[in-house]
Amino acid sequence: MMMRRRGAPLLRAAAGTAVIAGTAGAVRHRQEQKWDQQATQQQQADQAAMYEAQQAQAAAAQQAAAQQGGPRPLDEQLREVAQLHQSGVLTDEEFAAAKAQLLGKG
Repeated sequence: MMMRRRGAPLLRAAAGTAVIAGTAGAVRHRQEQKWDQQATQQQQADQAAMYEAQQAQAAAAQQAAAQQGGPRPLDEQLREVAQLHQSGVLTDEEFAAAKAQLLGKG
């Protein structure tokens, strides 16, 4: 007569449950990473679109100013460059170069 072990089915069930729970956790973690990556990509696309819109607006403002004829006062030009810098359209380096150019140092 063959003797059966009593603990083996319980051990197999516990091991199977652990594997299933581990797999579910790994799948959930991967899905959360995927969602985070998608959110980051969307945010970058939104920022790029906003930057392009600001660039287009700045170009349109420059073109409109050029069409009005005559040079604009220096203080007005400096204010516009400062505003573009504050809004994030111009980097610190671009702002410094534009300011130097307006002041005749560039």
